[in-house]
Amino acid sequence: MSDKNFEYDVVVVGAGNAALCAAISAHEQGSKVLVLEKGPREKRGGNSFFTDGAIRFAFSGLEAIRKIIPSITDEEAAKIEIPPYSEDTYYGDLMRVTDNRSNPGLARQLVSKSYQTIKWMKDHGVEFELIYDNQSFEKDGKRHFWGGLPVKTVNKGVGLIASLNYRVQQLGIDVWYESPAVKLIKEDDKITGIVVKKGENEVSVTTKSVVLACGGFEANKKWRGEYLGSEWEAAIVRGTEFNTGDGLSMALEAGAQKFGQWSGCHSVGTDLNAPKVGDFTKPGDIFKKHSYPLGIMVNKEGKRFVDEGADFRNYTYAKYGREVLKQPDHMAIQIYDSQVRHMLRKEYDLEEATVVQADTLEELAEKLPVNKKQFLQTIKEYNTAVQDTPYFPNEKDGKCTVGITPPKSNWALRIEKGPFYAYPITCGITFSFGALHVSPGGEVLDEQGSPIKGLFAAGEMVGGIFYDNYPGGSGLMSGAVFGKIAGASAAAYVHQPDQQGSGVS
Repeated sequence: MSDKNFEYDVVVVGAGNAALCAAISAHEQGSKVLVLEKGPREKRGGNSFFTDGAIRFAFSGLEAIRKIIPSITDEEAAKIEIPPYSEDTYYGDLMRVTDNRSNPGLARQLVSKSYQTIKWMKDHGVEFELIYDNQSFEKDGKRHFWGGLPVKTVNKGVGLIASLNYRVQQLGIDVWYESPAVKLIKEDDKITGIVVKKGENEVSVTTKSVVLACGGFEANKKWRGEYLGSEWEAAIVRGTEFNTGDGLSMALEAGAQKFGQWSGCHSVGTDLNAPKVGDFTKPGDIFKKHSYPLGIMVNKEGKRFVDEGADFRNYTYAKYGREVLKQPDHMAIQIYDSQVRHMLRKEYDLEEATVVQADTLEELAEKLPVNKKQFLQTIKEYNTAVQDTPYFPNEKDGKCTVGITPPKSNWALRIEKGPFYAYPITCGITFSFGALHVSPGGEVLDEQGSPIKGLFAAGEMVGGIFYDNYPGGSGLMSGAVFGKIAGASAAAYVHQPDQQGSGVS
């Protein structure tokens, strides 16, 4: 241990969206704050750095959006249709996709604090913009936004992390890089410090409160196998390599209660040749493949295995990754024809995209690692099952198949017009759902459900919100909401330690 004395009011473990929001929030309350980042400066930002930046919040309509994005001119606003996305609708979407398993108290806190947190982020320098390309369509001379997800951070996760770090620097908040936290110091029944590894040495930092916001265990191969299943050892890690469950281990050792779905995670279909862990030189979620509702997916046996049109991709992509992982060799192939190729998302046009193209389905089959006979039979049966009803790719059109399993419930077009395109994919894990029992006020709870004095958590370390699935954009929002709350709660505890347990709302 170093003999040098380090003392802070609040120590935040992690340096992603949730952690930096916590640090800024604690500083606002007059606390002296230290941020600990496990990685080097050039790899800071956690999973947030890799996100596309879409962030889901409740809002009353376009005018509420313009308060977040004041650059929208009157002329631009006149050409935009954005329906309100109420707190009740957001809550309903969250409950629907998690089969009503999301903890009601945490879910309500996320939803009810979402808009005010977005405004708070804007006030601290985070910039937002409309998602024109993937969340809107043109009709009658206007851009119509859909799905309750019209806004993203400027320059995706890279811009978000840059903005938050700039604000942290402006405020004079200390950040230690390459400084993983290794142990919480607990005396009697409260946190009194934290042990940090700096180089070859360990130093002890005295603090009255700690906010754990250093992610889940998605980058820990051993834990993935233990908690998610042995097949998950083969999953690509889409984000940071540093989320290995360190914060969870420290909290559990200090008496925290596990909470949420430890057997579940957020995962998506990602390019078969994507990096095995997130590449900081190629951020921005560029390897995902999310246009599957416009085509079909087959495995190496040449068989379909999910209803690609069950819902908008915002509500299915976070669970379909594990369905890909279940397939032979943990892979699948997305198939499109020329009718829809121009409608695919931008990631399909990047040089990083793995694609196979052919003028006929027979030629395509020859180029793919599939059972060729079954592949052609699957497409034939699918085409026969497609119903001749109107096709509307920007709404749930009910254009479906009949008589095949699995069905395709919407957007079922025959695959018949060449050239044809195939995109091999595998499963990429984003974050784990199993975490800690945390109160709506950000307090980490022990096995009896009581707050551990001086210990708070945010981001992926809050268990019980997401189960099997989540509404797109909710992860960033949850990180910001509970980061802001946890930072404020930690600061309040520093000044009035006897008040912990009342929660911050």
